[in-house]
Amino acid sequence: MLGLDFSFFTGEVFRSYILNGMYFSFALTAVATFGGIVFGTALALMRLSGAKPLEWIAATYVNGMRSIPLLMVLLWFFLLVPFIIGRPIGAEMTAVITFIAFEAAYFSEIVRAGIQSIARGQVFAGQALGMSYGQNMRLVILPQAFRNMIPVFLTQTIILFQDTSLVYIITAHDMLHGFSVAGSNLSHPREAYILAAIFYFVICFSLSWIVKRIQKKIAIIR
Repeated sequence: MLGLDFSFFTGEVFRSYILNGMYFSFALTAVATFGGIVFGTALALMRLSGAKPLEWIAATYVNGMRSIPLLMVLLWFFLLVPFIIGRPIGAEMTAVITFIAFEAAYFSEIVRAGIQSIARGQVFAGQALGMSYGQNMRLVILPQAFRNMIPVFLTQTIILFQDTSLVYIITAHDMLHGFSVAGSNLSHPREAYILAAIFYFVICFSLSWIVKRIQKKIAIIR
């Protein structure tokens, strides 16, 4: 009835147009997740440090990033950074820098909540053993907090993977871009976008199922 024809989508089309974009989407998700957690943890520790200047800097950054749409931040980096430094940095590198900087704000709040969820008795126990603030945080608090945060980290990672489709606007070769080019070159744009939606759904649904399984296992361990 809709006149859709998916016969164009073959293994060769997938390898030629989609596979490299899929690799980039997964790679961007992995790099942004790792960088976001590392940078976000530093921001969370700054906000919990008790030092007012550090708290103010971290809070300003986190609240500022969380108040701006990711697409706008992506365009800012893509258009303004080359203007400032005097040379282009490329769409892919722009995507990596933007996603790490943006996701750090969200991972920061997850880490801060995870640290605050640990009973104060754990902190006092570390202090009673003569641990410094850094040792207490590294050896006692953070390991427990990170274990509790695993499901939330993974859920945020799924959202991050969905957001990677936004790099299409700066012509980075992600999975959506691959489907778009395939649809345009092979004269099946509607079918290509429908297939892209199916791919994103299957991947994200599968990851969500895995997160639920992990969450149940963590609940049993507790």
